[in-house]
Amino acid sequence: MNLLFIADPLESFKIYKDTTFAMMREAQRRGHSIATCEPQDVMWQRGASVMAHVRDVTLTGDADRWFEDRGNRAIALKEFDAILMRKDPPFDSEYFYATHLLEQAERDGARVFNKPGALRDHPEKLAIMEFPQFIGPTLVTRDEADIKRFHAEHGDIILKPLDGMGGMGIFRVGPDGLNLGSITETLNRHGAQSLMVQKFLPEIVDGDKRVLVIGGKPVPFCLARIPQGSEVRGNLAAGGKGVARPISARDREIAEALGPILHGRGLLLVGLDVIGDCLTEINVTSPTCFQEIFDQTGCDVAALFIDALEAAIRG
Repeated sequence: MNLLFIADPLESFKIYKDTTFAMMREAQRRGHSIATCEPQDVMWQRGASVMAHVRDVTLTGDADRWFEDRGNRAIALKEFDAILMRKDPPFDSEYFYATHLLEQAERDGARVFNKPGALRDHPEKLAIMEFPQFIGPTLVTRDEADIKRFHAEHGDIILKPLDGMGGMGIFRVGPDGLNLGSITETLNRHGAQSLMVQKFLPEIVDGDKRVLVIGGKPVPFCLARIPQGSEVRGNLAAGGKGVARPISARDREIAEALGPILHGRGLLLVGLDVIGDCLTEINVTSPTCFQEIFDQTGCDVAALFIDALEAAIRG
């Protein structure tokens, strides 16, 4: 197969932990060819198919110079067997426009994973609200009075922006309500922006679990991101410690309920975030943790993913 990875600059990859790199490595091991580009390399001219300026690359196996450029070219996206949209968040206006270009490429005949329309329709924090049976007490609002009422009811709460990533902008407010007004004003920009408020889940001490779902089926191991010291956030980007472990019965219940639904919408790879027994996010843009799980358990998540990709293309 000829595969195109739309991702961040290759030079920025930390290959010892990068999931997109793990996908590329497994794809090349199976004999598939690899090209890459960034979202800004995609173009659409009147009367033509959506195209991109791409780099053809070969992985070298060398940790220092891990890829070799084999040349640049402009090519219609429909010429690839599969396009993997792996651009990291934030989901900003440029990401939004990229999904429209990729959706047009689909109309040209391209196969895009995850499906661009599904990326657009599943904002990673808001998407959990479709599945109330699996989430804790949660409120989405821009109204300060609503937030105060929620805090009065639940006492210990978490506030976070809807477009945050890597634990950025997450605040905890305890029963004393200290700084609730100031935090609300910061996050909602004086009523101009919506935010999410959730009851604090003390099970965070055992980790914010990343449960991967590939082709609608749960991977048997998850990565628990455990907060360190006095930190409330388990995100690896915020200093959390990643510990791989078998998924629990509740993790499997959530994944098996959501997996077929999300897969049916064109989401080949999903990362569910679970704290205790509660679903807290549905990650669809560029779910990670493949290498951490493999390194600690031997479960080859990249192989499971390429298996699912090959099956999707054949199907």
